[in-house]
Amino acid sequence: MGDIAAIQAYAGHVTRPIEAVANDLESYAKLLTKWQSVQNLVSRETLSQIWTRHFADSLQVMTLTKPSDRLFLDFGSGGGFPALPMAIASKGSDRRFVLIEPTARKVSFLRTVTRELGLNVTVIGVRSDQTDSRETGTPDVITSRALAAMPQLCTWMAPFFGPQTRALLHKGREHVEELAESGAHWHHDVLITKSDTDPGGVIVEVTNLRGKSVS
Repeated sequence: MGDIAAIQAYAGHVTRPIEAVANDLESYAKLLTKWQSVQNLVSRETLSQIWTRHFADSLQVMTLTKPSDRLFLDFGSGGGFPALPMAIASKGSDRRFVLIEPTARKVSFLRTVTRELGLNVTVIGVRSDQTDSRETGTPDVITSRALAAMPQLCTWMAPFFGPQTRALLHKGREHVEELAESGAHWHHDVLITKSDTDPGGVIVEVTNLRGKSVS
């Protein structure tokens, strides 16, 4: 069943028994390992630590979501983190996940996992800046991991932000400098939560994102 102990801490934030979530994550891990040989989905040195470095790292975002969150939008999904573990953890609920990923092989992988695990996921195979917000709807939550620095992420996220939208973004030690840079061009309220899985990492929660007017 994989390393269920790695995700046990999040049992109170999933929609079904943690054992069922672990079973689906194990199927996901097998698919990722198979596809990794032809498409670099995660860094090779982390593949043996997938339960902590990728699954638990993704599921920690669930602790920052609200029961009212229904639509999740993930930028630069790559191998599916953090969105696919969150979708697996939300299986059976009315939560919906939209993943944006421009690389064709990664799109194929994401759609394969979605189909085989029966997830409420839509994969859009274009770049974030080419995606029409009318196609996705206004998300309750935007997620992204290891995609771009904060100033660029703000540029990509802004067209999708509604009054209630929150972004929950994986960031490393560089988040302080990135937030200072993005603050030169963007208004945003920020909350920082230390990562459960990365000693130097944080989850940056962004609300009230809007551009600063140029004088």
